[in-house]
Amino acid sequence: MGTLQWSVLQWGAVAVVLAAAAMALVVWRLLRARNMEIWIGSYLRRSIPRVTGQPVHVMFCFVDHFEPMWHGADLDTQRARVDRWCRDYRKLASAHRDADGRPPQHSFFYPEEEYAEEHLDKIAALCADGYGELEIHLHHDNDTEANFRESIRRFCNVLHERHGALSRDPATGELSFGFIHGNWCLDNSRGDGRWCGLNNELILLRELGCYADFTLPSAPSDTQTRTINSIYYATDDPQHPKSHDDGVAVHGGGSATGDLMIVQGPLGLNWRERKAGVIPRIENADVRRGCPPTPQRVDDWVRTGVHVEGKPEWVFVKVHTHGTQEYDMDTLLGPPTDAMHAHLERAYNDGERYVLHYVSAREVYNIVKAAEAGKQGNPNEYRDFILPPPKSSWAGSAQASVRSAA
Repeated sequence: MGTLQWSVLQWGAVAVVLAAAAMALVVWRLLRARNMEIWIGSYLRRSIPRVTGQPVHVMFCFVDHFEPMWHGADLDTQRARVDRWCRDYRKLASAHRDADGRPPQHSFFYPEEEYAEEHLDKIAALCADGYGELEIHLHHDNDTEANFRESIRRFCNVLHERHGALSRDPATGELSFGFIHGNWCLDNSRGDGRWCGLNNELILLRELGCYADFTLPSAPSDTQTRTINSIYYATDDPQHPKSHDDGVAVHGGGSATGDLMIVQGPLGLNWRERKAGVIPRIENADVRRGCPPTPQRVDDWVRTGVHVEGKPEWVFVKVHTHGTQEYDMDTLLGPPTDAMHAHLERAYNDGERYVLHYVSAREVYNIVKAAEAGKQGNPNEYRDFILPPPKSSWAGSAQASVRSAA
């Protein structure tokens, strides 16, 4: 081989290496632009177990950062938002049933700082009619431990005593609640420290009666954890933020550990809907006008297979929204969501390959704990496994009617 030919080969190799390095740099910048470097490794390494010889039970849970005062709305706008939900959701949900005869269950995570008795009276009545349950949402910034404790305790008592929400833990007698953190910033997890302020928030939530957190996924926010598509226990390090970045998976035959259960929704890449036809979109289980709940997305959510370790035949699909934003209401209360439920009932409720269960956040927790305890069979039997239904709920309202009749 001549010197010139060898030189050409060397420069060709250099060009290939430089091109590969340039491409790697472009990919890295794309990842960093959406904070994907936090979780993409977990996504690529994850394997989904297969289930054979038995039906897969699909627990479908819709959680809502329900904010009537969004964008500083005046009282008339707030009322219009709440009234539309109470009117249109009844109509939408009444047309659908799961394998247990239950309509879709909407978990309203209502912001403590937006409390208005008249709004919650209406939502509580919707829940008591069998369409969902109330839980706690909170936006705060630069908070103190004392203020956080007082705010959560006060709101728990108000929700329970005035609106029939939340149930008491039979073991402790204390009110229990599910939690979603405003601005995604659970345990002070945002990089700049805004919209929380408490590095010991997981400990505080446990001590105040929180049974599980339902904030995640939060991608593309930098508050997203590297742990994805999981149900796990996180242990707080009060000296550092974002202690729930990882934890111990809930598993059959195990027991509670650490400070707080984290229940995540599906997170991954949507290869069907690519930007510029090339770059996959982030699938973060958010439902709104710009990302409607298409059958393809529903299929991806189910295939993600979020489950308790050792119990892959019980799949948990938790999706989320911000339900009071007018731009999205026609999607959430109209044909796209109606079609989503129709697809769930058609594709995932044949009784042989799949069985569908519409569940609230509290029922997710109870069924997770039943799986952890090694329970078998139909998860419908474990909707109230540990935490009983609150008065303003499908089962709680029915129990109250029986007691009243007696």
